[in-house]
Amino acid sequence: MDFVSEKIKALPPYLFSRIQQRKKKLEKEGKDIIDLGIGAPDLPTPSFIIDTLVNEVQKSENHRYSSYTGTDEFREAVAHFYQKQYGVRLDPEEEVLALVGSKEGIAHFIPSVMNQGEKVLVPNPGYPVYRSAVHLAGGNAIDLPLNAEQSGEPDFERLTEETLQATKLMLLNYPGNPTAATVQKSTFLKAVTYAEKYQLMIAHDAAYSLTTFDGYQAPSMMQVPGAKEYAVEFGSLSKSFNMTGWRIGYAVGNREMIKALATYKSNVDTSQFIPIQKAAIAALTSDLSAVSEHNAIYQQRRDRMLSALTSIGVHASKPRGTFFIWAPVPQGYSSMEFADRLLTELGVIVTPGNAFGSAGEGYFRISLSVPDERLNDAVKRIEKLHTGGD
Repeated sequence: MDFVSEKIKALPPYLFSRIQQRKKKLEKEGKDIIDLGIGAPDLPTPSFIIDTLVNEVQKSENHRYSSYTGTDEFREAVAHFYQKQYGVRLDPEEEVLALVGSKEGIAHFIPSVMNQGEKVLVPNPGYPVYRSAVHLAGGNAIDLPLNAEQSGEPDFERLTEETLQATKLMLLNYPGNPTAATVQKSTFLKAVTYAEKYQLMIAHDAAYSLTTFDGYQAPSMMQVPGAKEYAVEFGSLSKSFNMTGWRIGYAVGNREMIKALATYKSNVDTSQFIPIQKAAIAALTSDLSAVSEHNAIYQQRRDRMLSALTSIGVHASKPRGTFFIWAPVPQGYSSMEFADRLLTELGVIVTPGNAFGSAGEGYFRISLSVPDERLNDAVKRIEKLHTGGD
């Protein structure tokens, strides 16, 4: 008997799993491995959020099921956040939906709005879950090329009229993973213009919207006139408030798309634990000073790592968002070859760019989400590497 579906069999191997297997093997051999591959914040969840959880979890009335769409208070807090941060008005009843993390929301959104065989524009390079979710929903992923010379903006001009006419949905992600690309509102305006012209939907993954540096503030898709006609935006508290394991996020935007996702989710989950929603309310309605403090730490780490990369002849752009550095591999290496060398010789894990799509070949991604002491150790190891560069 075959216990595995054809869709699962056809999923591409998850490269991160292979890297983690190699890490375990080397650690068993007694090697000290510094993992700069996984993007999970190492900084603590702010204490006021934890205190809220502890207080709310002791109330028996909070142990019941949440509304499928999230509590009224949580959805109102998301609307308050958008009004304060972006000057955008949202109807918490119909334009906001609670998620069990934005990853869950994106994965369930795709089958909520598309039919078997329909085409989805997926960033290349991009977060692997996008392509996997399209596959599991029975769709066809079409590459959305990113223009490296224009800070990783979508290169719409490279898409044919035929492709745009046949597309049902476009996925965007800014600040971007893995490229750390950032954009201005003009990029979203261009995307909405294409959506209107070709009658396609947009889903924007804004998981890193608050993780920004050097005075840059990431815009929201919802700030663009007409965005609510064609787009939804996914937000997360995982990165900005160091709440990855808490699994809480939200979707905002087009009412019909939100309703479709809510219908799908009502059949597969019962929203998030109410005390976690209460803690998320405290985060979203705060003054965001904790976010600023954490961003300052990431910025210092970014600058130290960029200096180390420059010393071995690797010249990466200075990112204004996310806690990633997207860097070109030294001449003469493939992405995997260079990542293998760093792991084998230095005991430092980075993610090869081809893990994020074919256009990621020739690059590697560094995560800055490790404690300062370990990052400093990684910097020292990298500075000793001879690559034949400058």
